[in-house]
Amino acid sequence: MSSEYKVDYHIHSYYSDGTKSPVELVRQYHDDDYAIISITDHDGIDGVKEALTAGEALRIQVVTGVEFSTEHNGYEMHLLGYKFDPDNEALNKKLAELAAERRDRNVRLVNKLCDMGYQLSLEELEKSTPKGYVGKPVIARMMVQKGYIADKSEAFEPGRIFESEEVKAIRRKKMDTIEAIELINQAGGMAVLAHPGKIKGLGEKGTPEYSQNMDDLIRELKKAGLKGLECLHPSHSEKEVIDFATLAGKYHLHITEGSDYHG
Repeated sequence: MSSEYKVDYHIHSYYSDGTKSPVELVRQYHDDDYAIISITDHDGIDGVKEALTAGEALRIQVVTGVEFSTEHNGYEMHLLGYKFDPDNEALNKKLAELAAERRDRNVRLVNKLCDMGYQLSLEELEKSTPKGYVGKPVIARMMVQKGYIADKSEAFEPGRIFESEEVKAIRRKKMDTIEAIELINQAGGMAVLAHPGKIKGLGEKGTPEYSQNMDDLIRELKKAGLKGLECLHPSHSEKEVIDFATLAGKYHLHITEGSDYHG
């Protein structure tokens, strides 16, 4: 395959829940002959400038990126932002608020896990990652290290740990999806709905109800300024890729591809 067709618009570094630095990622994708990539850390852009600098040095196009956890009309979803100004004041102010809210959630979450018999501390979790980012995958990795579970996927199994009702009740405030779209757009960027097939609550996949609810959601977000749809994602079946690409065509949205690489 020609390198001009190799792109990955969904990558995580150790500034969120990935395991590699932005420079390591840029070098890795350069060596694999990718043409364009974007590092899209959760609710943060601390690694963006490192990635841009590395991209210039290695002559691979790096696009500014971020991934927001959002909610709209009861649906939880992720929104990717690209090509924005990383120095935008409103964007950076919101990111600082989100970081504070995440840490507050983590304090409550770790306390609850301790009550459940999993002896963890936020301090040790923050020290376990290069940049102090703590999300549920980071906690799951620590639980494996301590022998509470054999594999981090166990923490996300139905009814277990993070999927237990008492832990699910500990939530942090999420941005409204439309607010996130507007924030990305006013920073000069473009908003893309990440892995739409992972959105819950739209009905049973394959049913007319699911298709109509997904269509209604995309139409509403398009009106709010959505510019693209992540049609190609590892969690999507071949049929879903085709269906989402068709939906993107219907609403004149860019089709993007991302591996959601974490290392």
